[in-house]
Amino acid sequence: MDLFSDNNPKNINHLPYDGTVNFYGFVLNQQEADYYYHQLLQSIEWKNDEAIIFGKKVITKRKVAWYADFSFSYTYSNVTKQALPWTAELLILKQLVEKVTGETYNSCLLNLYHDGTEGMAWHSDGEKDLKKNGAIASLSLGAARKFLFKHKSTKQIVSFILDSGSLLVMKDETQSFWLHRLPPTQVVHSPRINLTFRTIAPILNNKSSLLPLINCFH
Repeated sequence: MDLFSDNNPKNINHLPYDGTVNFYGFVLNQQEADYYYHQLLQSIEWKNDEAIIFGKKVITKRKVAWYADFSFSYTYSNVTKQALPWTAELLILKQLVEKVTGETYNSCLLNLYHDGTEGMAWHSDGEKDLKKNGAIASLSLGAARKFLFKHKSTKQIVSFILDSGSLLVMKDETQSFWLHRLPPTQVVHSPRINLTFRTIAPILNNKSSLLPLINCFH
């Protein structure tokens, strides 16, 4: 089932049950999307992602970066990462996403996929540091890629095509009941940048002990 359509109402829930996924379509026009794609490609401090799998360190071809309101550590795949201060471009995109979705976010995980051979396996964003049932906003730049959801019990699949400049939001109980993935493909030969704006709960509870970064630009 392919749910991509410019005519879909912005507030429709594309999951049949056990969670909420809103697809907003294009929130950036082609010129804007191209501009931010090239800016982020050059200005972000990209590093190859690392994960500890069965006790062994795995370094991926995919590159990642982590930015936030405050300097703090975030752990996923058994690897801890330190937040960097927002760049000017990231702050603009964060404010746009917040305006469109009506949500607020205090951090952003960026992924750089160099071509279609790089993807993500089935997983849920269920790290304990994340705000429980909070919204995760996924903004896509660059190559269009298929994005899939699979229910953990029923195995039902829901599919999207995420074009450059499009925005998708996962929230409520989605991470508890659904897995998602970016499947590899041999037909995509150009890079894709994915920005996932999210809320880290410890920041909300311990602001006084963290170093503010919001006004520091690289």
